[in-house]
This record gives sequence, C-alpha cells and structure tokens, in this order.
Amino acid sequence: MTGTVSSLSRQLVLPVAGLVLAAVLANVGFSAWLATQRSLAAARAGQEQVAAALEAARIALSPQVLDTLQRLTGSHFVVWNPAARTADASTLPAGTIDDRRAADLADTVGASAVIDGRRYRIGLVRASGVRPESVLVLTPLASLARTAFDAAWPVLAVAAATLAVLVPIGLRTTGRLARRIGAVERHVGRIAAGDFGRRLEDAGAPTAAPPVDELGRLVDGVNRMSTSLGSLRDTLVAGERQRLLGQLAAGFAHELRNAITGARLAIELHRRRCPGSAAPAADDSLGVAVRQLDIVAEEVRGLLALGRPAAEADQPSAIVVADLFAEILDLTGPRSDHAGVHLDTAPTAVTLHGRHDSLRAALVNLVLNAIDAAGAGGKVSLAARATDRRVDLVVEDTGPGPPEAVRTALMEPFVTGKPEGIGLGLAVAKAVAEAHGGTLSWSRADGCTRFAISLPEQTLAASAGGGHLPGNTRS
Repeated sequence: MTGTVSSLSRQLVLPVAGLVLAAVLANVGFSAWLATQRSLAAARAGQEQVAAALEAARIALSPQVLDTLQRLTGSHFVVWNPAARTADASTLPAGTIDDRRAADLADTVGASAVIDGRRYRIGLVRASGVRPESVLVLTPLASLARTAFDAAWPVLAVAAATLAVLVPIGLRTTGRLARRIGAVERHVGRIAAGDFGRRLEDAGAPTAAPPVDELGRLVDGVNRMSTSLGSLRDTLVAGERQRLLGQLAAGFAHELRNAITGARLAIELHRRRCPGSAAPAADDSLGVAVRQLDIVAEEVRGLLALGRPAAEADQPSAIVVADLFAEILDLTGPRSDHAGVHLDTAPTAVTLHGRHDSLRAALVNLVLNAIDAAGAGGKVSLAARATDRRVDLVVEDTGPGPPEAVRTALMEPFVTGKPEGIGLGLAVAKAVAEAHGGTLSWSRADGCTRFAISLPEQTLAASAGGGHLPGNTRS
C-alpha cells in the first residue's frame, strides 16, 4: 500500500505541483524584469522632462532655484563648468561631491553612478538662461532588487497559498484512490488464488448508486467477473463430477445387472425344476423375490442412464401414465407392504411421449425414497396433473421432508439425508427429467412432501381411453 501511495503521489501530485511552481517562477521572473524595465524607463522619462524644462528656462540657476527644482522633481542638480571643470553649485548635501567627482560624472553621462549610497542616472543639460551653463541632472534610481521584490512577492504569496491548499488535497485524493485501488488489487489476487464469488464493497467510492466513477465501475466489473468465474467453476466441477459419476455408475451397474440377471434366471429355473414344491398362491415368496430384483434392475437402468449418451438411451414412445403407475405400484408394492406404508395412485388419462424405461426408473427412485420418508403408518401417492403448458408427475408422502442441512443441495449426486443412502436416487431422477426437457422440484405443503417431475407440453400425447383410468391402492 505504501508503494501505491508513493507512486500515485509522484504521478499525480508532484507533476501538478511542479507545473504550478514552474509557472510561478516564470511569472515572477517576467514580472521582475518588467518592473525593472519600467523603473528604468520612468527614470529616463523623468530625466528627459527635467532636461527639456531646463533647456527652455530663461532664469539663472541659483542655489535657491536648484533647491526648488529638486523638491519638485526629486532629482539632484550640479552646475558644471566644463571650461574650468569645476562644480559651481549643487543640491546634494555639502561634502558629497567635489570637482573631481563632478568631472567623473560629466564623463559618464547616460550611465549610472552611486553617490552617497544611492544610485542615480546621470544626464547633462545645457541651460539657455541669462548665463548659458551646463547642469548635471542626477535622477535617482530605485533599487533594482527592491523593484523586483515588490513585483514578485504578490505572485509568490498567491503561489504559496495555492500550493498549501493543492498539495494536501492532492495527497488526500490520491490516498483515497490508492486505498480503493489497493482493495481492488487484493480482491483480484484472491480471485487469482481461486476465491470466487466474494463481492468487494467499494468503501471509498462517492455515495451514489450505480457507481459514478471509473474505479467504481471497475469494482462492479470485478465483482461480476468473480461471480461469473464462481458459476463457471461450479458448472465445470458439477460437469466433471457428473462425468465421473456416469463412468462409475455405468461400470458398477453393468456388473450389477449381470448379477441380477443371474439371480432371476436361478429363480425361474427353480420354479421349473420344482413345480411340486411351489408355495401356495397366498405365499408367493418367489414372486416377491422376482419383483425385488425388478426394482434393483430399475435402479440399475437409472444408473446406466447417467453414464450413457442420449442417443444410446431407450427411444421415446407413447406412454400411458396409468399403466406406468401400475407398473411402479407392482414393483414397489412389496417394499411398501413391508414398511407398513399405504401406497396408491390417482386416476389419470394422461398419455406422454417419452422414454418409458427412464421415466419408470426415475419414478421408482422417488417412490422408494417416499416410502422410506413416510415410515410405518405413512402414506405415499402417485398422481399426474396436466395443464395446457406442462404435465407434472407427482410423488407425495406424509413424511417430515428432507433434513435442513441437505435441502439446498438435495439434487446433487452423493447428497443424502439417510445414513444408509448413497445419494444417487434424486440425481438419477433429475437427469431423466432434464433429458426430457423438464425439471425435478420439491416442496412442502400441508404436512406433506411433494417431488414433481415437470415435463413440457411437447411431451403430451393424445389421451388414451377418453376418460380417467382407475387408480390402484396398496396398503
């Protein structure tokens, strides 16, 4: 931060202060030069006026006349006799000038000389009075240094006041900018380190919304970039997780399907080889075992759907929802009977166009989850609700709903609220819904938990039978 402040001070404050100082010095120099030139010009003009007056005078230049002229003009006068090279009279104090000094002055007409500590400009005039005689006119020159100072000090005072105000304001402004830039720098560093999604509050910005200056807009852009990068990372992670999950599920499901097929064949062979030892119809244990294998097979199909491209999945066909519900009821009935859960389906005449095996696997997963959630004495129901824009396949149970800790990520793979669960059932159902262009959602209302696969209206086909098909119940 110190380096940032110093850099901004050098780049912003010092150049401005330097330009102001240079302008002041140039102004002071010009003003001093102009003042001295005006002083010299004034001295020459005054001397010329005095010389013209003396040349035109017709009176004798007595000491009284010279004193009067000195008081009127401010110049001193020395009556000079060029023939005798003597000073006959003078307005200077006695002893200030003698004949030799007067001769030296007469020889330097037009120049300046210091007399009694003051500088005078020397002029020579020939008077045209009763007695023509020469007069040395000594016009006082103000001190050039004093003249320059008098011209420069107002400018210097204004410049000092300007810099006294400008420098603190500049340092304060650049300090505020440096703090804002430093905050952006640190935030970008955190983003570079992978800390996405966090927002930066521009505390030093002017109080306005939206941001009114370039730095405020930069902060807003960095925040939007951080949010976008966080979303992209989450999408990439989810996609990679889905890809790995699909590969893992496909390999696991393939082996499991082979085992299920072998077990089912073994049961069928036992039925054929031992027809006389078959159990009574009321105790169809082998049938129950086959249906349980069918449930496992449905879950395996769902796992295979995660790792299989859509082109390789079962092809869409017309699905009579009432028949689909009857299949699901037949598959999950033994589980609900064992758990003491009442399972039923509502009558429906809806016909869909979709992938039969995938939808059946998704609904089987939802129903099994609902049976586990409802518990003994609970109730689970299946229903189809069609509107002019979509159709909802709804599984509702009277259980307490998902745990609070997993509700926000309930549809993600390996997220589960059951100690013995692995968190793939809802992921399979969500993948099936999205493959049909729909969504999987859940809600709580009136003490019940509802999971709904919402499919677009394009999946609706002509209704079968023209009326409601009868529902089924398992208790």
